[in-house]
Amino acid sequence: MTILLFVICLLSLSPAWAQSPNKTTSACGIENTAFQGGEFLAYDLYFNWKFVWVKVGFASMSTVKTVFSGQEAYRTSLITRTNSKFDGLFTLRDTLVSYCDKDIAPLYHRKGAREGDRYYIDELWYSYPPNRCHLKMHAISTRGEHEWQEKEYQDCIYDMMSIFMRARNFDASTMKEGDVIPMPITDASSLKNSWLKYRGKETFKLDGTKDKYRALVFSFIEHDNGKNHELIRFYVTDDQNHIPLRLDMFLSFGSAKAFLRTYKGVRSPLTSKVK
Repeated sequence: MTILLFVICLLSLSPAWAQSPNKTTSACGIENTAFQGGEFLAYDLYFNWKFVWVKVGFASMSTVKTVFSGQEAYRTSLITRTNSKFDGLFTLRDTLVSYCDKDIAPLYHRKGAREGDRYYIDELWYSYPPNRCHLKMHAISTRGEHEWQEKEYQDCIYDMMSIFMRARNFDASTMKEGDVIPMPITDASSLKNSWLKYRGKETFKLDGTKDKYRALVFSFIEHDNGKNHELIRFYVTDDQNHIPLRLDMFLSFGSAKAFLRTYKGVRSPLTSKVK
C-alpha cells in the first residue's frame, strides 16, 4: 500500500523555475497549509476474503519537523503491517520515509516493501540544478541485485509520498466531477504514466464509529501494458486538512481497504465533520 497519497486541483506540471531563481527547490514546491509537524494518523486495514471483509492489520503515518542536508524539512513516515496469522491471505509490511523541504519539494525517498512473496527497496535522491529536476535512483531487487541510475527532467518529478503531501495542499473547490490531473510519479526504476481523477463529493460514516464526514473522492490511475488500472480510490476530508478517511486498494492479489481509526496533531479544525 502506498498510501498515500492524495487531494488535487488543476495545476500545470511545468515548473515555474523563473519565479524563484535564488532558491534550490521551491520551484517544485507549494505553500503548506494542510499539515504540521507532530501530525499522526492511524488506520485499520481490511482484506476481502471470500466476499467477507476481514481486519488484517494497521497502518500509520507520522510527520515531524527536522533538518535534511542542512535545510529545514518535514520527515513523513508511512508504516503498514498485516498480522502474521494472515500471511497466507494477505502479506503487507511496508515502510516508506520521505523528506521534503518546508515548501513540500521532495529531497529524499525510501521504500522498503514486503508485498506477498516480494521484498524490495527503492531509494531516490533529489537535486535541482537550474531549470531541472535531477534524480539519483537506487533499487534493490528481490534477488538482492543493486541497480543505480541518474536521470534529469525539465518537469518536477515526485514519488508516491511527496505527491501525497503536495496534493493535500491543493484547492479542490474549483474542480468538476470527472476532471483528470496528470501526475509524474517515479520509483527507483521508471517514470509512471499516471493521473488522478476527481469523482465528486460524498458524505459517509467512518467505519466502526458514529462519525460522519463530508469527503472528496479521487481515483489514482496508472497506464500499464496498454490498459488503464485504478490502483487506489480515496476519500479525504473536505476541509483545510485533507486527511485521508478511507482508501480502497485494488491489488494484484485482491482488494483491500483502510479506514481512519484515530488522529492527533492536525493543523486545522475538522470542519468536514457532520454534526
